[in-house]
Parts: sequence; structure tokens; C-alpha cells
Amino acid sequence: MLKVQNLSLHYGDVQALNNVTLHVPRGKLITIVGSNGAGKTSLIQTICGIHPSSSGTITFNGQDITRLKNYEICALRLGHVAEGRQIFPSMTVLENLEVGAFINHKFFGRERDIALQKIEVNLEYVFSLFPKLAERKSQLAGKLSGGEQQMLAIGRCLMAIPKLILFDEPSLGLSPLMAKEMFKIISDLHQQGTTILLVEQNVVASLELADYAYVLENGSVVLSGSGKELLCDDRVRQAYLGI
Repeated sequence: MLKVQNLSLHYGDVQALNNVTLHVPRGKLITIVGSNGAGKTSLIQTICGIHPSSSGTITFNGQDITRLKNYEICALRLGHVAEGRQIFPSMTVLENLEVGAFINHKFFGRERDIALQKIEVNLEYVFSLFPKLAERKSQLAGKLSGGEQQMLAIGRCLMAIPKLILFDEPSLGLSPLMAKEMFKIISDLHQQGTTILLVEQNVVASLELADYAYVLENGSVVLSGSGKELLCDDRVRQAYLGI
């Protein structure tokens, strides 16, 4: 579903990504792990069109999206749950979710009516996944707890019915208990058939979920394999697990 080929990125004279190649097959959960500053978020943001790449190609569902704008990529239903959640704190929970459905909106005739019906169906689906959001749908998003805000960020992404979801550090800033719940949510989405690319600081939890994983160091892929293989790899255990 997603192919990244020889992707490089520069911030001025600084190289953030160096010839990164990875594949995300349909229906799989792929994980990217690495230390802080390894280039994980830069990779996600380049795939999403936030940063223009220096070289290489990005293909989504057979279409070259390398030079597309961020909003054009979103319209292709490539979802992004950003680091730090980036919800709209002065809007209600319901309004945040409705914003997530914006790319599916048609503003004229029968297509508009169909789009509005889909939004209602999607809302029910999101509320079934996150009952706390249903309870707080009239509450300002900025008043939610960190875990609830992360649920809202995921729910907003799901409102666009994404074909692929990019998760960037979903457990960041959460309590251990809430982080565990977040990984269960991601696992459940995967079990339902959602294709996922996960960037995560919790190496053990992310590799346990992964069908396949890549290790990123200094902007380059240095190791790849199944999640189980990398959990048992001495280099990974020494570098990231302190074993």
C-alpha cells in the first residue's frame, strides 16, 4: 500500500533522512523504532507531505505522492495521528471529530446528503470505540485528559475513513496504564484490517505488535525484520532495551 524508496530529506545543510526504503503491505502493522533524533518524525512528516523530500519517491496505493501537498495526500485517505495530538483545544469533542470528516464533505445536492449520512455513521463507529468521547462530546477538547485527547486525535483521523494510518509516538506523555490502553486500541484497529505504520518510543510494545519493523539510526535504516526477530536481536536489545 505504501512504498518509500531511497527517500532523503534535508533541513538546510543538515541531512535528516538518508536513502530510506521501506514497504507497508496492505493490512499489516509496520513499526519504525529508533532513538530520539533518529529521523522517525521527519520520515512520517515527509510521507504526509509536510516536508518536501530532497530525493527519492513515495508511492501510496500505486500513485506517486512524492510532490503532493499535505491536503492532497489527506484527500487520498492517508491518515496521520501526529505527535503531540494537535487537537483543536477551543473546539468541542464533537466539532473536532466533524473537522476530521471534512475531506469527505460534498457541499451540493444529493452527494452532500450522502456525505452527511456517512458522517453520522462514522461518528457512531468512533463513539463505539471510545465511549468516553461520546460522554464528553460537548466538552471543550482542551479540558480532556492526555489519554482522552489521544483518543480524540485517533477518532478524528478515523472520521476520514483512512486506508492507512500513520501513528507518530501515540504513547508519548501518557501514563503507563493509558499507554497500555492506547496500544490495545492500535492492536484492535489492526485486527479489524486497518493498515498501520507506527512510530513509537516504546520499543518492546511496538515490536510486539509489529508484523514487520525497521530500525532507524541517524536518518538511515540500519536493521529490519519481523517484530519477534528484532526483539531477539542482540543489537536491538543492547541499544534500546539495555540488555
